[in-house]
Amino acid sequence: MFVCKHCAGNFEGEAVIDANGNEFCCNGCKNVYAYLKSQGFGEFYSKLKKDEKNLAKPSSKHFDKQSAGSMFSKLLHRDESSPFICELEVLISGIHCPACIWLNEKALSNLEGVLELNISATTSKARVLFDERKTALEDILNLIIAIGYDPKPFNEVNGAKNSLSREYYARLIVALACSMNIMWVAIALYSGYFEGLSLGAKKILHFAEFVLASPPVFYTASVFYRSALSALKLRQISMDVNVSLGILSVYFYSVYAMLSGSEQVYFDSACMLVTFIFAGKFLQTKATQKAAQELENISSLFVEQVMSVKNNSRIPSISEFKPCDVSEVKSGDFVLLRSGERAMIDGVVLSGQASVDNSSINGESVPVGISKDDALLSGALCAEGSVIYKATSSFQGSFLNKLSKLLSNASFARAEIEELANKISSHFGWAILGLCVVSFVFWSAANISAWSGANAFGVAISVLVIACPCALSLATPIATLVAMGTATKRSVVFKDAKVLETLAKCDIIAFDKTGTLSKANLKVSSEQRFLPFDDGALLALASASTHPISKAVASYILEKTCALSPFSQGALENIQNIAGKGITATYKGVKIAGGSAAFIESMAFVKSLGASLADDTQDSSSEYYFMYDNKLVARFLLGDELREGAKASIKELKKMGLKVLMLSGDKQIVASKVARELGIDESHGELNPEQKALLIKELQKSANVVMVGDGINDILALKSANVGIAMGSGASVSVGVSDVVLLRDELGDLVFALRQAKKTFKVIKENLFISLVYNALSIPLAMAGFIIPLFAAISMSFSSLLVVLNSLRLKGQP
Repeated sequence: MFVCKHCAGNFEGEAVIDANGNEFCCNGCKNVYAYLKSQGFGEFYSKLKKDEKNLAKPSSKHFDKQSAGSMFSKLLHRDESSPFICELEVLISGIHCPACIWLNEKALSNLEGVLELNISATTSKARVLFDERKTALEDILNLIIAIGYDPKPFNEVNGAKNSLSREYYARLIVALACSMNIMWVAIALYSGYFEGLSLGAKKILHFAEFVLASPPVFYTASVFYRSALSALKLRQISMDVNVSLGILSVYFYSVYAMLSGSEQVYFDSACMLVTFIFAGKFLQTKATQKAAQELENISSLFVEQVMSVKNNSRIPSISEFKPCDVSEVKSGDFVLLRSGERAMIDGVVLSGQASVDNSSINGESVPVGISKDDALLSGALCAEGSVIYKATSSFQGSFLNKLSKLLSNASFARAEIEELANKISSHFGWAILGLCVVSFVFWSAANISAWSGANAFGVAISVLVIACPCALSLATPIATLVAMGTATKRSVVFKDAKVLETLAKCDIIAFDKTGTLSKANLKVSSEQRFLPFDDGALLALASASTHPISKAVASYILEKTCALSPFSQGALENIQNIAGKGITATYKGVKIAGGSAAFIESMAFVKSLGASLADDTQDSSSEYYFMYDNKLVARFLLGDELREGAKASIKELKKMGLKVLMLSGDKQIVASKVARELGIDESHGELNPEQKALLIKELQKSANVVMVGDGINDILALKSANVGIAMGSGASVSVGVSDVVLLRDELGDLVFALRQAKKTFKVIKENLFISLVYNALSIPLAMAGFIIPLFAAISMSFSSLLVVLNSLRLKGQP
């Protein structure tokens, strides 16, 4: 019988032996062992726990470019701005302890081209960001195989769910059942101290306590022991080390006392220690997992196939649509959305009418009607009707996928204050062990009983248990998870926990105007008619253009003179549409034109218009000039409609102590007018995207800055700010680069996000205060002998639950 040097499995027959005489069960184990040693990863074997020495045998598979692409192409996402930067989501099968995570992180991080790596200990999901110019997909997969693990596609729909395992329920039931029964035995023993019990009866009762205490100590509490061993392997003292030492010390001391015939045993204390500590852990885990699950509910919206037709020159008929994998749909392809189906790709409706439900994305309960030329956002559920739409992105670039990635990656990054708490907790463990020893030595030397009646051993155990830094470790993560889960229900998505802390510390908030403070919905605010003209000519000309200004003028004329509808655009001839400037045509033999001031002045048949139109200083967002028969006959001033609640939201932000300013590409006079109307003290107009970003960076020299925007022209500013906040209806790419997304496009949700961030940071500080004050008060009391081990366990669990309950306050409205 041989034992494999790598997987530690027993095997018979001929062994595979390397040059150093090490025996292996197969060439695979030999090769993995040799690779780890050659790369300097031999420390991996020393980090493994004793009960986890039997590793899975290495996979014999090997990926080439074709096989890797066919299996993992759906999980490979490319950065639209940098096509060579790829993100891979893969499930690493075989991970079962911290040593496995350590090895995978070491190996993959050393691979050239790997830019970022995160591995989840709960789901074994790895997120690898790499440059495919330096390393290929198959290289990453083969490296995972080379170190003894098996990469598999990670299915977002069927991936790991954050639900409590049945094992935890079973462990808790065992602990509760044994605790309830052992208390009856303990009552008999305590009453016997006053009424008298024979020595034989006491021994029987002690043995009964021993039997009842053993299942909780060795079954229920085994989760603490495994965690403690992992920490000790890494030369760390975690809270589970203190708990494990406390439980086992009480139990084995009681075994010794029972066998030596002592009248004082602590089996009941050991059992109750396990019960109360594990009950606290159970409730903490339940609250944490429930909060975390709220962040992953978006993944349930994914479907694998849609009805699609590849891009062609005409709109296809319904019979031409065939089922297609959602990852194969590209921008420009046609997609059919029918009743009961959910849109997976962003697009623009080409034909048909439907009523779509966006409640799963933005919380809006009222279905919205869509028809030709309307935008369709991925995630919308078709409640009634059907439409054919043209995809404006791939699935990887869709709003739904970017939103899902924001949520699924939210738990990877940690807030700075959480890192500080973890550092304190790691050093705290060593200090407590020292205090435990000091207490034991003092009470032993004093040779007297403590105030609680416990001996030196009991005092030491009380110190060890009561000082467990559970509350300190929970202070930040539970609060951030609850906060992000509550925000998601309110249709506010935070990129990660760091954003909450940064947002809470911001002093300045800068707004883009169009699409953020306003609806990006131009309307005619006033008109000037210099000469009489045929309104039908203007309606026909404005309707022939797709420019937002022309469409706004057409809607205004149509609404004003309803008798003109329906009209015939057939009256127009010689139409010339100059993109972004204007349009010319002939209407019933008359030359007409419409567009900007510069366009009208550039017309060859315009001799003189008197004063330059470009010098006009009217405080409108846009202007539209109309020429009829070589004469300027009308000018229309257009304004942008402000969002409902914008003024009230600005007022609330200023009450919170934030400095509010506005950045706009519009003329300064327009920006100033809107700013005055909204109560914004500072505004900057006529800014291009680069100038917005430069202004943000200038502001950051003295304060933390939030930027709120919606469009492509805001991307640089969003990325430059300490926190970038995007409106959900904005450009998909702006959503991808933002730290916070407001799915409902309501500025009231922006106020909520800021309040939630500030309240979360306040709750975190309260949690840290609770945990630190608890330890500052309880440790001296325990060292003084005022607290027995049982009350120490209850107190420790209570402090942790207090932190959890305080964090759950974030579920309410800030």
